[in-house]
Amino acid sequence: MAEAETEPERFEVARQIEAPASKIFAVLRDPKGHVTIDSSGMLQSSAGAPVDEVGDTFVVHMDRESLNDIPLGKYDVTVIITEYEQDAHIEWTISGLIQPPIGHIYGYRLEPKETGTLVTSYYDWSRIHEAYRGKGIFPIIPEAGLRATLGILARTVEQGQQG
Repeated sequence: MAEAETEPERFEVARQIEAPASKIFAVLRDPKGHVTIDSSGMLQSSAGAPVDEVGDTFVVHMDRESLNDIPLGKYDVTVIITEYEQDAHIEWTISGLIQPPIGHIYGYRLEPKETGTLVTSYYDWSRIHEAYRGKGIFPIIPEAGLRATLGILARTVEQGQQG
């Protein structure tokens, strides 16, 4: 008997970046780094210190008008680190204006390679709160958005690497 096909509830994209994992991870653990590499235009600014462990948080000032999908305007979210392995893996969820918390997660895995680092970005909405299922709002960020963010990350950390 064939399994019923279901829509994917996770995107995962990878890109080789010509920089050491430590330099890439420094951007990913810094609230300002999240704003710098965001391809959606939603992340406007941030407040807080770079994270060091699971449970650490910082605030991101958002503007949903960048997506032009839901009229939320400007609002804040708290980023909550759910996985943390220095220079190797960082994952987070958010809490904020919309309650109960949605439950989607974002993250990066870094794998050192001979010529830099293989960076895998993922977005997973498989464990969202039942209140949001069937509303047609997921994925919020398309797979192309993850790819674009990896491109901005590469540009950000590769600057100054040559020469």
